[in-house]
Amino acid sequence: MTIKSIWLRRIHKWVGLIIGVQFLLWAISGTAMALLNMEEVAGGKRGGQSTPGLRATPVAWPRVQQALAGQSVTKVSLQPLPWGQHLLVTSPNAGARLFNAATGLPVQIGEREAQLIAAAAHPDRAVVAHVTPLTELTLAVREHQLPIWQVAFRDDRHSSYYVSGTTGAVLERRNDTWRWWDFFWMLHNMDYAKRTSFNHPLIVTVGIAMAWLAVTGFWLLFRTMWRHDLTWLKFSRGTPSGAGTR
Repeated sequence: MTIKSIWLRRIHKWVGLIIGVQFLLWAISGTAMALLNMEEVAGGKRGGQSTPGLRATPVAWPRVQQALAGQSVTKVSLQPLPWGQHLLVTSPNAGARLFNAATGLPVQIGEREAQLIAAAAHPDRAVVAHVTPLTELTLAVREHQLPIWQVAFRDDRHSSYYVSGTTGAVLERRNDTWRWWDFFWMLHNMDYAKRTSFNHPLIVTVGIAMAWLAVTGFWLLFRTMWRHDLTWLKFSRGTPSGAGTR
């Protein structure tokens, strides 16, 4: 065996060890995610919200138009909230804005409103522990935009609901089951920062290393194979008919 083959064998061994550890992490994380209850991962059962009926007035829409100051409107939808119906109006420049459907007045989602919305969405009507405005996006709401209110509950799942400060929608419902699932998801896709994508340099590097490991493994196999390693093929064919007879 040449010096080149010896060094290649050593590198192959250590790269194989590293890739083997990652394969083990993939197996463990994939199994764990499959075993976790996906309904709980999604936040569990939803609370039944009762919203008062719509009581529109003739002044509602003119007030909305006045607040928009002549901006074009691309979408209007009803947004039911615990204390009444609202209009969610979207325009290209101002984005989404919330208005009272009965009066046409702008609505701001503050701490009290966020608490009411989250409490109504909780299936067990758990006690609210605290309400916190997020100053930056966390892993729990990494795919959304500020402003967002975090409403934490005193329940056995340590639930936290995240309410949009713009639309009043419940963006995410996180609990301990989701936190475990997100941890194993991080191990699985190897995105240790944002936990969102498979397309990042680390996993590409591991993929290239796996391909290199396979190619060098075959090369080392045939490079170090000796004639006596193939003698089993000769005996596996059996003795030819008539051999050894006189």
